[in-house]
Amino acid sequence: MQYPAWKYVLIGLVLLFSTLFALPNLYPDKPAVQITGASASTTLTNDVLTQAQTILNASGIATKDNSFDGKSVLLKIGDEKPETQLKAQQILREKLGDNYVVALNLAQSTPQWLRNLGANPIKLGLDLRGGVRFVLEVDMSKTVGQRLESISRDVRTELRNQKIVTTAINTSANGLTLNFADNASRDQAINILRNRFGNAYQLQPVLNNTGAAINMTLTDAALAQISQDAVTQNLTTLRNRINELGVAEAVVQSQGANRIVVELPGVQDTAEAKRVIGRTANLEFRMVAPQNAEYQAQLQSGNANAPVPAGTEAYSFGTVGSPAKTLLLPQAIVTGQNVENAQAGLDQNNRPEVSINLDTAGGKLMQNLTTQSVGKQMAVLFIENKQRVSFAKDPTTGQTKEVRTPYAESHIINQATIQGVFGSQFQITGLTNNAEASELALLLRAGALAAPMYFVEERTIGPSLGQDNIEKGIFSTQVGYLLVFLFMVMFYRLFGLIANIALAFNLIIILAVMSVIGSALTLPGIAGIVLTIGMAVDANVLIFERIREELANGARPKSAIVAGFNRAFSSIFDAQITTLIVAFILFAIGTGPIKGFAVTLAIGIASSIFTSVTVTRALIQLAYGYRKSVKRLSIG
Repeated sequence: MQYPAWKYVLIGLVLLFSTLFALPNLYPDKPAVQITGASASTTLTNDVLTQAQTILNASGIATKDNSFDGKSVLLKIGDEKPETQLKAQQILREKLGDNYVVALNLAQSTPQWLRNLGANPIKLGLDLRGGVRFVLEVDMSKTVGQRLESISRDVRTELRNQKIVTTAINTSANGLTLNFADNASRDQAINILRNRFGNAYQLQPVLNNTGAAINMTLTDAALAQISQDAVTQNLTTLRNRINELGVAEAVVQSQGANRIVVELPGVQDTAEAKRVIGRTANLEFRMVAPQNAEYQAQLQSGNANAPVPAGTEAYSFGTVGSPAKTLLLPQAIVTGQNVENAQAGLDQNNRPEVSINLDTAGGKLMQNLTTQSVGKQMAVLFIENKQRVSFAKDPTTGQTKEVRTPYAESHIINQATIQGVFGSQFQITGLTNNAEASELALLLRAGALAAPMYFVEERTIGPSLGQDNIEKGIFSTQVGYLLVFLFMVMFYRLFGLIANIALAFNLIIILAVMSVIGSALTLPGIAGIVLTIGMAVDANVLIFERIREELANGARPKSAIVAGFNRAFSSIFDAQITTLIVAFILFAIGTGPIKGFAVTLAIGIASSIFTSVTVTRALIQLAYGYRKSVKRLSIG
């Protein structure tokens, strides 16, 4: 009965590293409020921390161990109550204004020396604790408006091709009004439009103040389809953005007709997540208007209110609200929807840039335009739909409520002369810093949102909602372990005690591995741990029964131990492998909590094979292997 020394060394190393990486789970996260800039280009200073502390102190909210890392401010709530955390967030949002994002967060309390080793606590799912839940509402009026603008261009092109002149095309809430010079043009147009757009629009000839006209109104079916398409595209874009953030086991799903629920378990930087998820940003590549030089001359002469020529639009250059303006043609060449890939980097002068790859359609449009426009200027217009949050008292209840007002911000981030023909690949320069370039690249890679979305609800799942599940999960694990402990000691005595020690080792390994890989632990995951406890002991039961059989057949105690482990190994291995296959299938086809259960089960199976075969045998070797004579085994 011999056991190699290298196996003892291996067990010692595994136990040491497992203990180190499992230790952070003894230090729970604390409720906190995080403040970041509203955009990547916003620079925060330590003054923001001081201002936030002053605001909360004046409101009677104590904080502790607050920090500023150069990018964000983190304020830890003194009484560690979720309701105080929510109150602090609302107060800071009211006082700080729209230039900052105030988000709920959970601050780590793990000692710094453990964090320096890369040891972090297990990320808990939303049913336990740790994470944030957003509810976003899709602005359907914007969606319909965008669709009507696109249709109006198609209608104008179609009628122009048929040599039918419209005097005006006006957009209403759910449709278009087309004005004509006479009834004959109107009647001719309505037949053409009915063939082209009749399935989605109700066409009605009318007489208005200007004369003959057609009312094109979206049908109920078309409105429902537009709404569904917008939500579906936004769901896809949000999933892409969350993947870019590296959030494990996130849930993104629709709720009702126009709402989307986003659950981010284990997220630490909730402010960053909120800013990236909620941004409805798009790019438009437009030509600089021929009248721009004359317009610039008027601005430089001191005429800040110089009239904008018809058929052009003036936008701020560099930053929103900048007095420096540029005239652009209204028609976009390509938009962010044509972007297939975008990567942030540095140009030859070590300045930030974003490399753009367009799709086939966008590449053709860009190539055709640059072929005809060498020497002319093109600008990149950044458009972002936002929501201004203000607070007003309800005259009926006297309570303060949020008032959300949508608005759009547009500014030119780049303006350059076209030096040659290019197609699908080019670079955007003129960005403020690397952070702005990285965020712009992320938004473009993830895809454009079909319609603006606004946050209507934000919650962290903390002690108030998850503590009961945590306590029940811990209690079930403790009860399961205690019952197994008593059973094994009663039936297998010393061997049972050794199996229980190996089982505790098994639990430490599971916690350590889950902490290292960053898998989110959910309530089904706890069920997987409890199931693993029984499966791990089952392997030891097989071994011990084989040892008993060898003793009954007259084998010597030491020989019985060796034979028992050797005979039981194939049965243990086959049983665990079949269960592991099921775990892989659950992970492949399951979602959310099901995947969490599969991950926990798979880790538990692998660790139980190690502990039941290797650790248990090492401990039995220490108990009996170094005795010269063993007459009897304490195995029941």
